[in-house]
Amino acid sequence: MTTPAKTPGKYAAHLTYGVPSAAPEGGIPFWEIFPYEGELSIKAIEDPVIPEPPRGGEGGRECGECARGDDDGYVWTDANWRLSARREPEALVTLLLTPRGHYDSGDLPAGLSAELGPVMQRVENAMMGLGDIARVHMSKWGDGGSHLHWWFFARPEGLMQFRGTCLALWGDVLPPLPRELWEESLASIASQMTATGGETAGQVV
Repeated sequence: MTTPAKTPGKYAAHLTYGVPSAAPEGGIPFWEIFPYEGELSIKAIEDPVIPEPPRGGEGGRECGECARGDDDGYVWTDANWRLSARREPEALVTLLLTPRGHYDSGDLPAGLSAELGPVMQRVENAMMGLGDIARVHMSKWGDGGSHLHWWFFARPEGLMQFRGTCLALWGDVLPPLPRELWEESLASIASQMTATGGETAGQVV
């Protein structure tokens, strides 16, 4: 067994490791959209781990998305895509779009790549169709799992502090939506998605 190398690559070689630093003046902690206040310091950067450990679905690790099996519990599905949400209410209406097959963005077949944009547009329109939603933010990170997954976050209308890159952080600190509203929202999205193709299989929530 080899010990992972800790020599940073060229894009990380200029950083200082192991020492906390102050938040830069004018940086995101000082923006109106940042959900926290008070004195802040930046965490010390830990030594790099190279090679990185495998994500879910890599190196013999189970893929959580593939392990879900059938379509029960998804908000919407079609022949190539599945749209899901957590069973318990969250602070923001939040959805996850995944392909049926085990692909990441770099190896997504051309046909699915061509479908992805229109499907994402349909999800955005369905979320906007809930009413009282100002914007739908979309994000792809993929550091935890190798199965492609796009996040969709609905920003409530009028909440200007929730604009931009901190929306998901606000979702972590706010109280969850009432269960009835959460279930109504998912049912509405399912109905709007199936109106233009696909289906809802099984119990959504």
